[in-house]
Amino acid sequence: MDVDTRLLRYFAAVAEEGTLTGAAARLFVSQPALTKQMRRLEDDLGVRLFARSRSGMALTQAGRELASRVTALLGAWDAAVQATGRVARVLRLGFLDAGAVGAVPEVIAKFRRAQPKWRVDLRQFDWSDPSAGLARGEVDAAVVRLPFPGQGSFVVRELFTEDRGVLLPARHPLANSETVEFRELRNEPFVAAGSETGAWRDHWLAAEEREGFPVRVGAVTSRPDEWLSAVAGGCVALAPASAARFYLHPDVVFRAVRGVSPSRVGLARSRRHVHEAALNELLQAMTRRLSRS
Repeated sequence: MDVDTRLLRYFAAVAEEGTLTGAAARLFVSQPALTKQMRRLEDDLGVRLFARSRSGMALTQAGRELASRVTALLGAWDAAVQATGRVARVLRLGFLDAGAVGAVPEVIAKFRRAQPKWRVDLRQFDWSDPSAGLARGEVDAAVVRLPFPGQGSFVVRELFTEDRGVLLPARHPLANSETVEFRELRNEPFVAAGSETGAWRDHWLAAEEREGFPVRVGAVTSRPDEWLSAVAGGCVALAPASAARFYLHPDVVFRAVRGVSPSRVGLARSRRHVHEAALNELLQAMTRRLSRS
């Protein structure tokens, strides 16, 4: 019988957190999606892992048995993947957006010339996972925008800050303004990331700068094309200044904003010692280059 290791990781998170809500937040997935994955795992195994009731879900005896073994099972698999990576000499680097990744390709090119036996794989993730693959163990390090949920579980080095502005529909009354005051936007419908992204979603809704004004969510998106389409359709969205260069739409304009804090970009990595020497060399080179950006 073959079982997707991702399903086992999801199950392990549910078992460790004790609730679907906590596991969903940790994994950056919605609770309904996680419930669906747990049903799929049960179908694959042919047993019921959870007893479902109006009060929630509890592990069955079979579920408790799997929970007692799954950590060791996944640990052995991770060790095998790491050993394979050491032999193949592959570093996996996640990122979210072109503005944050900046000069990373230039640094990687230099690293490849200095370390020709190593390969660096750049992997882009959508905004449903602000950890850019770290939380799910899909990358060894990531260029991320801070803060993101679960940040304390990783080693994070801040690289630089970038002003935040606002994306507006081209027909918006403020579209002709050179600079917009954030207080002029507080009643606008905002584009938001999914609720599972927690602090990251709050940051891009400027939750701390609203002075008690509630957020109006006009659309929920996880990809740039959806994001721009939602703005063109009448919503507004806070965005890093680099969005003006990398994300263009004929019906959307970018304007500077006063009254919001900047976006912070950092390098995050697992606390596990994976590819330590090579990863340190690459991260140090990235830190030097990106800090000058």
